[in-house]
Amino acid sequence: MAIAVSIVEDDAQARRIFASWITGASGFRLAGDWGDAEKAIEALPAKKPNVVLMDINLPGMSGVDAVKRLKPLLPETQFVMLTVYEDADHIYNALAAGATGYLLKQTPKAELLSAVEDVYKGGSPMTSNIARKVVQSFKRAPASSGHELSPREQEVLDLLARGYLYKEIAERLNISVPTVNTYVRRMYEKLQVQSRAQAVAKYAHLSDSEQRPSAASRARQPG
Repeated sequence: MAIAVSIVEDDAQARRIFASWITGASGFRLAGDWGDAEKAIEALPAKKPNVVLMDINLPGMSGVDAVKRLKPLLPETQFVMLTVYEDADHIYNALAAGATGYLLKQTPKAELLSAVEDVYKGGSPMTSNIARKVVQSFKRAPASSGHELSPREQEVLDLLARGYLYKEIAERLNISVPTVNTYVRRMYEKLQVQSRAQAVAKYAHLSDSEQRPSAASRARQPG
């Protein structure tokens, strides 16, 4: 079944480009596109897309506020923010609002389509900087279940912190990708979160006294 993708982007040219990428790719279907949040909020509940590509900097209501409004109406829909912003505050706000991923607008076509497929399958595409922040959160936060991370879980975390993809972690540790997913899921359970995005929203907002690293310029996989 084709992945139904909707686009909310105020730049008409960018919206046409993204729409052409979706309609021209096998396994994807365009489920509408809009130039502002207000029109998207009216139309999207009926469309029920699998994935929404949402611009952060929209006229009128922002993309972040639109996600806050839409996520309760479309709990099964995954929202991926498309933006030119790379700083941690914008990323944090988007993820805390309910977005599942965060991609830069200059992400190449093949990477963007791959990210849409990843998020549809349960991943959470975002920058390497956010992956590192989540790992830092795991290391700072006490395990909610009362159990510390196992040595293997710690190995997986350390590789995530260095920007490795799930498949790269699997190759390095000589385990399968599903096994990597199992370790990560156990970490989420110990932190009482259900996804990397929730982990960011719950733990990764660093205090003002901490130095925030600059965001990496390319999107990385895994959720």
